[in-house]
Amino acid sequence: MQRRKIFRIEATSGAPRAGAAGNSHASHHEIMAELKALRAIIEPQEAIQPVLDACRMQIAEAHKLRAELDLISTAIARTKTEIATLHVTGFEGPEMTRVTDELDAVVDGTELATQRILAAAEVIDQSANTLSASVRGGQDRMLAADIQEQVIQVFEACNFQDIAGQRIGKVVATLKFIETHIARMVEIWGGLDAFAEVTPAAMAARAGGKGLLSGPRLAGDPGHADQDEIDALFA
Repeated sequence: MQRRKIFRIEATSGAPRAGAAGNSHASHHEIMAELKALRAIIEPQEAIQPVLDACRMQIAEAHKLRAELDLISTAIARTKTEIATLHVTGFEGPEMTRVTDELDAVVDGTELATQRILAAAEVIDQSANTLSASVRGGQDRMLAADIQEQVIQVFEACNFQDIAGQRIGKVVATLKFIETHIARMVEIWGGLDAFAEVTPAAMAARAGGKGLLSGPRLAGDPGHADQDEIDALFA
């Protein structure tokens, strides 16, 4: 049997020889098996892709929710600061006490002034009646009648005291209403202990000449001289 000549191209390229057909067939089966295994790996990943997309959407929604929760937390902290400022600095502080005392002083002052005006008007009215009875001239009697007419105007104008008292009473009732609901809000947040770490905003200090003025004196205010002390000074 004559031996087949092997060409140089076959020797260098590793081309299979006629006797290697069985090995080539086995390699083909191995390649197909590997491709089948690779396909088995890829196909489940393609099926999982929608699940991965849904997870990514949920993660994005979670980040959005986290941002909104941060905004809510910031708003809650600011709200607690405002409540603490109103409760501690406003309604429970010295300024609110001063406001209620000032309103009470307004009511008392207007009532006292009205009583003095009415008392003086009654004296004027009685004097006008006496004068009208004692004079004989028609012109003098007309003047006395004019005085009595003006006294009636004074009596009518003094009704302002009752109206002012009613309006101030409404203001006080509104302040008490706000104070009550702020106290309820504090209880909702867990009482004053929940505001222990909150620093309330301080009220703005009066600048310039206003900082030197304390306003009209209230009963019991220290550092004020009463009328008796002033009279004793000039005596």
